[in-house]
Amino acid sequence: QVQLVESGGGSVQAGGSLKLSCVASKLYYDTYCLAWFRQAPGNMREGIARIEGDGSGTTTYADSVRGRFTISYDPDAKTLSLQMDSLKPEDTAVYFCVVERYPCSGGLTASEWTYWGQGTQVTVS
Repeated sequence: QVQLVESGGGSVQAGGSLKLSCVASKLYYDTYCLAWFRQAPGNMREGIARIEGDGSGTTTYADSVRGRFTISYDPDAKTLSLQMDSLKPEDTAVYFCVVERYPCSGGLTASEWTYWGQGTQVTVS
């Protein structure tokens, strides 16, 4: 079963930057879809960024982060990253890396994704 471990969370002032990383193990197939979700206390999990792990580099972003966050994937290191710039207090949440085996038709809907990391806290003040 896929294993995902996030890192890079922490506290930052508004306008600052953080980079999250997620190292995946037990990825036995050639193609995956990968995404970042986040969940603030009392809220539902929100899909914020997605990348196709088929070499195309195709990305999808939620309106709330488009232009500020950049998702990337290194298939050799099996590492998913999220570069977060121009952070806002409303970005405060637990961030999760998520993986689904291709073709991954669920968009950014949480219930359509199978493999989840444990989450890493991001706090923007």
